[in-house]
Amino acid sequence: MNDKKDTKGNLRPDSERLTTMGKFIRSTSLDELPQLLNVLMGDMSFVGPRPLLPEYLPLYNETQKQRHDVRPGITGWAQVNGRNAISWQQKFEYDVWYVEHQSFWLDLKIFFKTVKKVFKKEGITQGGHASAEPFKK
Repeated sequence: MNDKKDTKGNLRPDSERLTTMGKFIRSTSLDELPQLLNVLMGDMSFVGPRPLLPEYLPLYNETQKQRHDVRPGITGWAQVNGRNAISWQQKFEYDVWYVEHQSFWLDLKIFFKTVKKVFKKEGITQGGHASAEPFKK
């Protein structure tokens, strides 16, 4: 991604800043590899709700906050059930469902479904966005 800005100095939308190489890296999920370091350091898990931007924290309702009851992951239930192609509401529902049903077997299922999704390149973008629309509550 580049750092192109509009006339007011604000970053342009992701779709305008994403380079050809960036599209390739995102479509193959190679941009997730650096997060393996976070897993090795114990800050993340392979499977769990995806970490979101810190500015979203005040927007969560009480149910949505439950996603923080487990360690964040590189992949999760929301990622194998739609990734960026689903609504924020659905993502939060999947994240909370995962927190309530977390198990070794579920993590294993998510891991193998993730591999399948990466090779099929499904759900990478949301209509009209380079990845997903910003969360607005």
